[in-house]
Amino acid sequence: MQENREVKLAVNNLKISFRTDGGNVQAVRDISFKLYKGETLAIVGESGSGKSVTTRAVMGILAGNAIKEGGEIIYDGQDLMKISEEDFHKLRGDKIAMIFQDPMSSLNPIMRVGKQLTEAMRIKGKNNQKTSRRQFNAMLAAINAAMDEAGEKDAASAAAHKKMCADFNRFEYKHLELENAYNRAKEAAEYALEEIDDVIFRLEKKAVKGLRADVKEVAKFAAASVNKYVVDEEAAEIAELSKRAVNLVREPIALKAVNLLKVLVGRAEGDEEFDFEAVKAAMERIKDILSAAVKKPMPNFFAMGYYVTFGGESLPDMEVEELNKFLRQYLDEHFMLAFIEAAGKGVKLSHERAVQARRAAVDVMIQKIEAFRGEFDKKQAAELYRELVAAVKNSIDKFEVVKDNLSYTFASSLKSAIDQYFGGIARNAAEEERFARQTAKYEKLVAVGKKPQYEVAERNLVDLPMAKQSLVNVIERLKASYVSRLGNDSFDENAATIAVIDYLKEKASGVAHKVTHSMAKTRAIKLLKEVGISEPARRYRQYPFEFSGGMRQRIVIAIALSADPDILICDEPTTALDVTIQSQILELINKVKVERDLSVIFITHDLGVVANMADRVAVMYAGKIVEIGTAEDIFYSPAHPYTWALLSSMPDLETKETLEAIPGTPPNMIYPPKGDAFAERNKYAMKIDFEQQPPMFKITDTHYAATWLLHPDAPKVEMPAVIRERIERLRKARRASDGR
Repeated sequence: MQENREVKLAVNNLKISFRTDGGNVQAVRDISFKLYKGETLAIVGESGSGKSVTTRAVMGILAGNAIKEGGEIIYDGQDLMKISEEDFHKLRGDKIAMIFQDPMSSLNPIMRVGKQLTEAMRIKGKNNQKTSRRQFNAMLAAINAAMDEAGEKDAASAAAHKKMCADFNRFEYKHLELENAYNRAKEAAEYALEEIDDVIFRLEKKAVKGLRADVKEVAKFAAASVNKYVVDEEAAEIAELSKRAVNLVREPIALKAVNLLKVLVGRAEGDEEFDFEAVKAAMERIKDILSAAVKKPMPNFFAMGYYVTFGGESLPDMEVEELNKFLRQYLDEHFMLAFIEAAGKGVKLSHERAVQARRAAVDVMIQKIEAFRGEFDKKQAAELYRELVAAVKNSIDKFEVVKDNLSYTFASSLKSAIDQYFGGIARNAAEEERFARQTAKYEKLVAVGKKPQYEVAERNLVDLPMAKQSLVNVIERLKASYVSRLGNDSFDENAATIAVIDYLKEKASGVAHKVTHSMAKTRAIKLLKEVGISEPARRYRQYPFEFSGGMRQRIVIAIALSADPDILICDEPTTALDVTIQSQILELINKVKVERDLSVIFITHDLGVVANMADRVAVMYAGKIVEIGTAEDIFYSPAHPYTWALLSSMPDLETKETLEAIPGTPPNMIYPPKGDAFAERNKYAMKIDFEQQPPMFKITDTHYAATWLLHPDAPKVEMPAVIRERIERLRKARRASDGR
């Protein structure tokens, strides 16, 4: 059953339209689906079916003329339809990444691919440093205030608490200084190792082009790896080996002149007189030293920062494991245990107050939600909003390290829902006025014997009951969360306090973790290698136009993966590629999905593309999902005539009959059909298909389809013979492969 799996994304009753000169195009019309952890959901349909609009709504990158008419997109407890652009900025690219159809539209043609990979890493790295410092300072200030509230109410206690927090902040600066130096040295060692393998390979092949520059780069980063806890005792040897390797590949001025003369008179490219074996030996020894260095255990720089700041003595000469034990004990005895005791009282008091405030907030929500179910004006809504937001804000425990997103986004979500409701009222009034005016004009022309060359567009009204229900859902969702938490409250003071300390340490490390150019470059080269680009160190320096279409798409995938997203959206990533390259890209997406435990939404117009990679398939037509099920459901038991039409038009090596084209064209979504949008193109359509939209009929627990053919009173209609025969061939092939 799907319900037992973790839901990463839930889309509920989503409606999106676009303003145009001819009227509002209803691109997405009340669709719902869930994306589960670790699965690939393929959304399939013709151009204009609403596939890409749906995913752009998830990404928060809809066009400026888009109208969010209703619905919810729930990710990590937040409704993405209602959060601010600032909140979206924290998710887009980091938690939810996207691969677009044409890689050249995603890449800057005059910027090296390496810079395009590292640019976002460095920008986000700087932002993370600033955010981490701000969050560290805010949490430390909150702890100081909580200590005062929970402790003795006297000047001496307040002064002691203030000194504790000041000391914490003071030794954190030393912690950051020490950890930054270590990070720079270790990343230099890691980058040198990445380059060395390529250099050694080229030395073995005696490929000298660009070799001097690469050897110099290895030497530069090997020298930068010197640090007491990275390369220490071997520092002199590293320096000597680096110097020797650089000297061995340095070309004398006389030889340069001879080589230049040979090139000018057309004789080859000049001779190279490197001692390949000597350079290779130096590189291999550097590699051995650095390989051992990056495996060394990392010191506890947090505890070391305290000892260096307040210990009054130099660090003892010990192995790192032993040193970490000593430093931790020293920190606990001289500072941390007392700090945890004082902070623990404040954390406990804050939790108790938050629990009481949540009970009060639930009471307020129960009372106010009834007002939103009835009739209310803007003034009443504003007052209800203020009371609800104040109650929820008061219930947030600032020491809960794992933030409750529903609480933190409640104010923006509720405001957005209220704005959509009243915006809908205003829009409906304008639509009624427009319809009445145009109808009167039309009838006036008819009355004088003229036949207008146009039809009056139907009213495009906002579903106000649904908009009101969406508003109510914002409150109901938080209320249910609070009731659940109040019923399962098991507070551990020590664990909660340690979590706060760990949070401070994490934020301090975030400040220390500066994403330098070399660090970003190392990661970028690893990503290029991960997505199957050969010679990544050389390719890193090339421009997009030097790559094939398939290789450019691999680069775009690498950029999307650079932030370790939760969800990867692939918007027809293989459309511009030939069939063999399509297969490689699909295999790559499957590989990274499994390795990184990603949830994937795959957009395509070709059912054949997703046959071997989708876990579930949603078939869209004219802005609605007409069938959804597992890949097995869709390919072996299709139920909607549109799905039959897609399968019938799909080429097959075994099929001898002429492929069936889908007749007609999709409807004009400014004036969507009253009934089933596919009825005009459906040879199995019944009278009711032109009059009423079909509901989603349940076929199995995993399989649903919106077609009147599934109604108990509908005549029995067999799927086309070409599909039945294909399914039978597939089943025979499967039985043969299973040995049955």
